[in-house]
Amino acid sequence: MREVKTKKSQTKVRRYLNECGKHKTLMIMCIPAIIFFIAFSYAPLPGIWVAFVNYKHKTGIFGSKFVGLDNYKFLYQSGKLFDLTKNTILYNFTFLILDNFVAMFMAILINEITHKWFKKVTQTIMLLPYFISAVLVGLIVYNIFSYPTGFLNGILGALHLEQYNFYDNAKAWPPIIVMIQLWQCTGYNTIVYFATIMGIDQETIEAARIDGVNAFQRIRYIELPMLKPTLVILLLFAMGGIVKGNFGLFWNIVGSNSVLYPTTDILETFVYRSTMGSNYNFSYASAVGFYQSIVGFIIVMVCNSIIKKIEPDYSLF
Repeated sequence: MREVKTKKSQTKVRRYLNECGKHKTLMIMCIPAIIFFIAFSYAPLPGIWVAFVNYKHKTGIFGSKFVGLDNYKFLYQSGKLFDLTKNTILYNFTFLILDNFVAMFMAILINEITHKWFKKVTQTIMLLPYFISAVLVGLIVYNIFSYPTGFLNGILGALHLEQYNFYDNAKAWPPIIVMIQLWQCTGYNTIVYFATIMGIDQETIEAARIDGVNAFQRIRYIELPMLKPTLVILLLFAMGGIVKGNFGLFWNIVGSNSVLYPTTDILETFVYRSTMGSNYNFSYASAVGFYQSIVGFIIVMVCNSIIKKIEPDYSLF
């Protein structure tokens, strides 16, 4: 039995090596990606141990005292774990849905533009916000919404209307943050869907035009079905990070304004405040990161199982 298993394994290895030999160029192109994931995803895995020890710089990760789940107590004892997780997931879920559907809509609109120079200019303008740093975004937001000298309050004052203090009202910020996220990321996400549309067989589109199909019918029956696999894959990949918030965006917009915490505080900002300064604790931050990874993994597995039952071809595995 062992000899049979050994021969089978050797046969599989030979087949794999033969396939690699047939696609040498593709394998060479994959080497940088493989090195990247080994260096930044697999090599740091032993560092998970930090989440279960009282980390000390002098003794190192594996020399520090093992404390089990004690590092997670500060989250439970704070009584904010549920609210923080809820805020993080709701924000990310909203970003996920709106980012992808708005990007898909914009990609279809750009594809309908006939003038090449106008199409390129439009893509460039949409992509620019993505390269603006979170610090600068926070500064722009402050100058727009600050009280009483902000841009909006300046307009209200000029119109002799009552000025509004946005930084004193927590309920006003969820839609503001969502709009900022859309403004900054829609252009980048549009490129992915636009590339998918460009990959559609032009003969199919030309045949549809000859048959008298109009633009709306072409979008509905050709382009949208072609975009569906890309949408599903991007949603599944994004679900893994749905518990991890955009620290740069939230911290630079909200900062340490405790009035806005009920609707804007996420796991990352809470951990930053709790572990920095005199209360700095590297193990706490690692514990929260491990918690986020576990929850994200569970969500991805559940979503993938659901999609596998509905559309097996679109599942990750």
